Amino acid sequence: MENKWNDSDAKAAIEKYKGVSEDIALRVYTSRLIGADPALVLHGGGNTSVKSRTHNKVNEEVDVLYVKGSGWDLDTLEPPGLPGVLLDYLRKLRDLDKLSDEDMVNEQRTHLLDASSPNPSVETLLHAFLPHKFIDHSHADASLIIANQPDAEKICKEIFGDSIGIVSYIMPGFALAKASAEVYEKNTNVEGLLLINHGLFTFGDTAKESYERHIRAVTLLEEYICKSQLKPLTSVEGPALEAGEEVLMNALAPLLRGLYKEQMGKNWVVHHRVDANAKAFASSKECETWSQIGTATPDHVIRTKQKPLLLNLKQWEDPGKLREEVLQALNDYCESYHKYFETNKSAKGVDKTELDRLPRVILVAGLGLVTIGKTVKETGISADIYQHTIDIVHKSFSVGTYKPLDSSDLFDMEYWSLEQAKLGKAKAPPLQGKIAYITGAASGIGLATARLFAEQGANLFLADVSQDKLSEAADLIRKKSKVGVVAQVLDVTDESAVRQSFEKMVQTFGGIDILISNAGNAVQGAIGEMDMKTLRASFELNFFSHQVLASEALRLFLIQKTGGVLLFNASKAAFNPGKNFGPYALPKAAVVALTKQYALDYGGHGIRSNAINADRIRTALFSEEVLKERAAARGLSADDYFKNNLLQEEVYDTDVAQGFLNLALAEKTTGSIITIDGGNIAASPR
Repeated sequence: MENKWNDSDAKAAIEKYKGVSEDIALRVYTSRLIGADPALVLHGGGNTSVKSRTHNKVNEEVDVLYVKGSGWDLDTLEPPGLPGVLLDYLRKLRDLDKLSDEDMVNEQRTHLLDASSPNPSVETLLHAFLPHKFIDHSHADASLIIANQPDAEKICKEIFGDSIGIVSYIMPGFALAKASAEVYEKNTNVEGLLLINHGLFTFGDTAKESYERHIRAVTLLEEYICKSQLKPLTSVEGPALEAGEEVLMNALAPLLRGLYKEQMGKNWVVHHRVDANAKAFASSKECETWSQIGTATPDHVIRTKQKPLLLNLKQWEDPGKLREEVLQALNDYCESYHKYFETNKSAKGVDKTELDRLPRVILVAGLGLVTIGKTVKETGISADIYQHTIDIVHKSFSVGTYKPLDSSDLFDMEYWSLEQAKLGKAKAPPLQGKIAYITGAASGIGLATARLFAEQGANLFLADVSQDKLSEAADLIRKKSKVGVVAQVLDVTDESAVRQSFEKMVQTFGGIDILISNAGNAVQGAIGEMDMKTLRASFELNFFSHQVLASEALRLFLIQKTGGVLLFNASKAAFNPGKNFGPYALPKAAVVALTKQYALDYGGHGIRSNAINADRIRTALFSEEVLKERAAARGLSADDYFKNNLLQEEVYDTDVAQGFLNLALAEKTTGSIITIDGGNIAASPR
């Protein structure tokens, strides 16, 4: 493993964080070095600390432990992510015979320097009970390969001699902290501790020393592992293995989204991690047993559950039979999870509420690693963790075997209140987990709608013909929200390209919930004098593209079997056409009819179809030439033209976006045309 310490970077960190002590600045610097390497930690895993001195409000000098706080990741750590706790008091806790987890958290919080700080790490006492100034803890892949060997202590002696102490598995908390301190005190010359089934600690008098000891220890572990030849995997057989990843994902992902929603009543995102090693593992006979043993480190259980669901699809070409096959596999998994819960709950005599039973990781022969979660972030975390788990498990069996914690210990971790707190309990936004496909998304109404839907939690597939503007729009939304965003340059009149875009959306998110068919362009001319080529082109863009998009969305809606929303951007022109505006008004009138037809034909499937009749919005639809002509025809200035309505108020693209959001959330509304124009009786439907 590469040692990434750099003296210049360390000095730069001290300068960057000159508002805090040098100890904290260097603690942040090396924490980020560790966090930046996924072979060391993943998504909130690991923790670091530094012991320092400061003055309290009455100017007394006090010893303080600054330790990584809950909710912070090492790769993005900042000084506020290192809550300071009074060290002398923490050390006094070691004299206690026992300390519950809840009391431990309380004692830590009541001795913070700043009451607004995040909760200190659940392993704060371990850091406190060791004397070293800097301490680094990771779940390095190499450490887990060895720590999950049944003879891990013997192997560690061979690798490290007496330079690393060995701590038997104990669940994180007070007892582990005391045991770790006792192991250190038996040999104070050790440079670190290997916690069986857990991970690696190193320490030192300086940030550099602790970090370099960590890298050196991981390197020695990696060198030992590399001496063993990787065991070849034996491929399974099955009709799906030759189908192709995209074909399997297109068949499976929308189905999974629907089945999960049926069972949990929430919206789900399906992610396929494209990775050759994961595909080979999922398609192997070894996977059938190796994947079912357990997690590489205990806290992974809250992200991946104890084990993945395995699928070797036999009926992937028949949608009906595929649904039956996958549903049976899910039911079997859920039954197994329920048995695991009841067995451990009874054996431990505890009163716990069962979590949902659905798998978060699915290994599919011929496809590979698939993860499912309520957000794109969740699916990414699960995929990252299990991608590393596959490598850890495979190499473990090459070194010797793989013996992680059993289901009893994993149950304790999965249902541990301090571990569940990592998942957060914030109220979900109304569109969380939903997937919205928006055309004309680079500007105007489309962009305003995309931004609003992202604020409400929807993952976005954005399509537009303008590459530069679309890229800018996507980047803007990514910076301001945490949802998934995919941007696709697309001509919506190209049927083949539209179909491919829906396939890309399925590959990324798993399906669709909302289509906002918004792209269009105003074409002018007296209808009797309009050449047919121009008129047909207007119909292709302003009508037929809506039909192609809607039919593609419908195909996925019917697979998911959880309803769906079609939203069209119609126009005032559909009800109240203007002179010489027929080439635009006619296809828009057809869009209104299309909206109602989808409502009629597919309402029985829970699919809602609505449209917005907007008028006089400052968008790219109104080129300078069109605007001048429309305003002049009414004897108005440009500004007065936009305010020429009953309310005498200009209507903005954000108003139309709000209308689309209202319709997306209006679960009992279909076949409706909503007017957003400031008031125009001639253009209002019934």
